[in-house]
Amino acid sequence: MNIDLSDMIILVTGAANGVGHAVAREASKANAAGLVLTDVDGKRLQQVEAELSPKTQVHAVAADLEESDAAETICKSGIETFGRIDGLVNAAGITDRADLLSGGVNEWDRTFAINTRTPFFLMQHIVKDILKRGSTGSIVNIQSVNAHTGSPELAIYSASKGALQTLTRNTANAFMRENIRVNGINLGWTLTEGEHRMQANTLNQGDDWLERVIVDRPWSRLLTPDEPARLAVYLLSSESAPLTGASIDLEQSVIGTPQ
Repeated sequence: MNIDLSDMIILVTGAANGVGHAVAREASKANAAGLVLTDVDGKRLQQVEAELSPKTQVHAVAADLEESDAAETICKSGIETFGRIDGLVNAAGITDRADLLSGGVNEWDRTFAINTRTPFFLMQHIVKDILKRGSTGSIVNIQSVNAHTGSPELAIYSASKGALQTLTRNTANAFMRENIRVNGINLGWTLTEGEHRMQANTLNQGDDWLERVIVDRPWSRLLTPDEPARLAVYLLSSESAPLTGASIDLEQSVIGTPQ
């Protein structure tokens, strides 16, 4: 299948590392007309821009998604540069640990701001732009398999991704007659730079944590960022039409079955 994004300007959040970085690479390979890349790590964002195909026009916007005006700032900058935004991949997210007993207001507010609130307002700004132009568009939200229930220590994170999953279906239903498609990927355990730091340092599992956990994984490995990235680019493209309102479980098991 030849995925072609040559008619699309696409905004990707969390583009400096992990899944967002992989989405930027895959979108560039698919000849995206332009990429608006955003991340809190502006220096790393410039490095990513330099790695992509010179045929891809890139506009980098350093922004902290925890800030209430982040969505407006990012979208305004992207539209001023390219004249439009046709597609969005909400790939940024945080996975701070907090269960029902230990979770506090700060963890709740920060997690929901980054994982749910700013993705909502990014969708809002982009859908408004698409409607204003009388055009079509496609949105992909990187969700989590934890949206189904979630591990006890990920109570707040799971809730934020569950809310994003509902927003995916709600937005898809609201704008399907305008040919704006919205889909999500419920992502399983993925080996990103951030996940390695979390396991090795924050959770004190050591640098050899991966060797221990993959023993029990069905394919003896974790997912890699390029796997959800390829799916995201497919969902962005016209090749996946008319699919909308779907939340696809990308995991090494069948959700809801005994493990």
